[in-house]
Amino acid sequence: MDLIKNIYKKSVIILIPLAALSCLIEPKKLPAGIIVGGLLALLNIKGLAWGVEGLIGSERATGKILFLSQFRLVMLFIIIAALVYLRIVNVFGLLAGLTVVFALVLIEGYRYSKKEQKKGDHVEGEQHRP
Repeated sequence: MDLIKNIYKKSVIILIPLAALSCLIEPKKLPAGIIVGGLLALLNIKGLAWGVEGLIGSERATGKILFLSQFRLVMLFIIIAALVYLRIVNVFGLLAGLTVVFALVLIEGYRYSKKEQKKGDHVEGEQHRP
Protein backbone atom coordinates (compact mmCIF):
# COMPACT_ATOMS: atom_id res chain seq x y z
CA MET A 1 0.00 0.00 0.00
CA ASP A 2 3.01 2.32 0.21
CA LEU A 3 3.01 2.42 -3.55
CA ILE A 4 -0.58 3.62 -3.79
CA LYS A 5 -0.05 6.25 -1.08
CA ASN A 6 2.99 7.58 -2.95
CA ILE A 7 0.99 7.75 -6.16
CA TYR A 8 -1.83 9.60 -4.40
CA LYS A 9 0.52 12.14 -2.80
CA LYS A 10 2.50 12.83 -5.94
CA SER A 11 -0.65 13.03 -8.05
CA VAL A 12 -2.06 15.75 -5.82
CA ILE A 13 1.26 17.59 -5.89
CA ILE A 14 1.23 17.57 -9.72
CA LEU A 15 -2.49 17.85 -10.54
CA ILE A 16 -3.33 20.92 -8.45
CA PRO A 17 -0.59 23.17 -9.90
CA LEU A 18 -1.31 21.80 -13.38
CA ALA A 19 -4.99 22.69 -13.00
CA ALA A 20 -4.04 26.14 -11.69
CA LEU A 21 -1.74 26.75 -14.66
CA SER A 22 -4.42 25.56 -17.06
CA CYS A 23 -6.59 28.46 -15.88
CA LEU A 24 -4.36 30.64 -18.04
CA ILE A 25 -5.35 28.67 -21.15
CA GLU A 26 -9.06 28.10 -20.53
CA PRO A 27 -10.39 29.10 -17.11
CA LYS A 28 -13.76 27.31 -17.28
CA LYS A 29 -13.56 23.64 -18.24
CA LEU A 30 -9.87 22.72 -18.59
CA PRO A 31 -8.96 22.85 -14.85
CA ALA A 32 -12.09 20.87 -13.98
CA GLY A 33 -11.19 18.29 -16.62
CA ILE A 34 -7.69 17.86 -15.21
CA ILE A 35 -8.95 17.43 -11.65
CA VAL A 36 -11.80 15.09 -12.64
CA GLY A 37 -9.51 13.01 -14.87
CA GLY A 38 -6.98 12.68 -12.06
CA LEU A 39 -9.65 11.75 -9.52
CA LEU A 40 -11.14 9.13 -11.82
CA ALA A 41 -7.70 7.65 -12.41
CA LEU A 42 -6.96 7.58 -8.67
CA LEU A 43 -10.31 5.92 -7.94
CA ASN A 44 -9.58 3.37 -10.66
CA ILE A 45 -6.20 2.59 -9.07
CA LYS A 46 -7.88 2.10 -5.71
CA GLY A 47 -10.36 -0.29 -7.34
CA LEU A 48 -7.56 -2.16 -9.09
CA ALA A 49 -5.64 -2.53 -5.84
CA TRP A 50 -8.75 -3.83 -4.08
CA GLY A 51 -9.37 -6.35 -6.86
CA VAL A 52 -5.76 -7.58 -6.88
CA GLU A 53 -5.76 -7.97 -3.11
CA GLY A 54 -8.97 -9.96 -3.38
CA LEU A 55 -7.47 -12.23 -6.03
CA ILE A 56 -4.23 -12.75 -4.13
CA GLY A 57 -6.05 -13.51 -0.89
CA SER A 58 -8.13 -16.30 -2.42
CA GLU A 59 -7.09 -19.45 -4.20
CA ARG A 60 -9.23 -18.67 -7.21
CA ALA A 61 -10.95 -15.66 -8.67
CA THR A 62 -14.39 -15.34 -7.15
CA GLY A 63 -17.36 -14.29 -9.19
CA LYS A 64 -17.89 -11.28 -6.95
CA ILE A 65 -14.40 -9.90 -7.59
CA LEU A 66 -14.66 -10.47 -11.33
CA PHE A 67 -18.09 -8.85 -11.46
CA LEU A 68 -16.95 -5.82 -9.47
CA SER A 69 -13.89 -5.38 -11.67
CA GLN A 70 -16.03 -5.38 -14.80
CA PHE A 71 -18.58 -3.11 -13.13
CA ARG A 72 -15.79 -0.66 -12.21
CA LEU A 73 -14.60 -0.47 -15.81
CA VAL A 74 -18.11 0.00 -17.19
CA MET A 75 -18.87 2.73 -14.64
CA LEU A 76 -15.59 4.49 -15.45
CA PHE A 77 -16.48 4.45 -19.15
CA ILE A 78 -20.03 5.69 -18.49
CA ILE A 79 -18.80 8.53 -16.26
CA ILE A 80 -16.19 9.66 -18.78
CA ALA A 81 -18.66 9.41 -21.68
CA ALA A 82 -21.30 11.39 -19.76
CA LEU A 83 -18.83 14.12 -18.76
CA VAL A 84 -17.65 14.51 -22.35
CA TYR A 85 -21.12 14.25 -23.90
CA LEU A 86 -22.60 16.85 -21.54
CA ARG A 87 -19.51 19.04 -22.05
CA ILE A 88 -19.00 19.42 -18.33
CA VAL A 89 -15.24 19.08 -18.69
CA ASN A 90 -12.70 19.64 -21.42
CA VAL A 91 -11.68 16.39 -23.13
CA PHE A 92 -8.03 17.40 -23.23
CA GLY A 93 -8.10 18.26 -19.54
CA LEU A 94 -9.64 14.89 -18.75
CA LEU A 95 -6.95 13.15 -20.77
CA ALA A 96 -4.24 15.25 -19.11
CA GLY A 97 -5.44 14.26 -15.63
CA LEU A 98 -5.64 10.59 -16.58
CA THR A 99 -2.20 10.74 -18.22
CA VAL A 100 -0.52 12.35 -15.22
CA VAL A 101 -1.74 9.62 -12.89
CA PHE A 102 -0.93 6.88 -15.40
CA ALA A 103 2.61 8.23 -15.79
CA LEU A 104 3.01 8.33 -12.02
CA VAL A 105 1.85 4.72 -11.77
CA LEU A 106 4.55 3.71 -14.25
CA ILE A 107 7.29 5.78 -12.60
CA GLU A 108 6.46 4.81 -9.03
CA GLY A 109 5.98 1.16 -10.00
CA TYR A 110 9.41 1.13 -11.62
CA ARG A 111 11.02 2.76 -8.57
CA TYR A 112 9.26 0.35 -6.23
CA SER A 113 10.39 -2.68 -8.24
CA LYS A 114 14.00 -1.44 -8.28
CA LYS A 115 13.88 -0.90 -4.53
CA GLU A 116 12.49 -4.39 -3.96
CA GLN A 117 15.05 -5.87 -6.33
CA LYS A 118 17.91 -4.23 -4.42
CA LYS A 119 16.41 -5.45 -1.17
CA GLY A 120 16.24 -9.01 -2.58
CA ASP A 121 19.82 -8.86 -3.91
CA HIS A 122 21.05 -7.71 -0.51
CA VAL A 123 19.32 -10.60 1.27
CA GLU A 124 20.58 -13.17 -1.27
CA GLY A 125 24.14 -11.91 -0.93
CA GLU A 126 24.04 -12.45 2.82
CA GLN A 127 22.77 -16.01 2.47
CA HIS A 128 25.66 -17.12 0.26
CA ARG A 129 28.41 -16.00 2.60
CA PRO A 130 30.32 -18.83 4.25
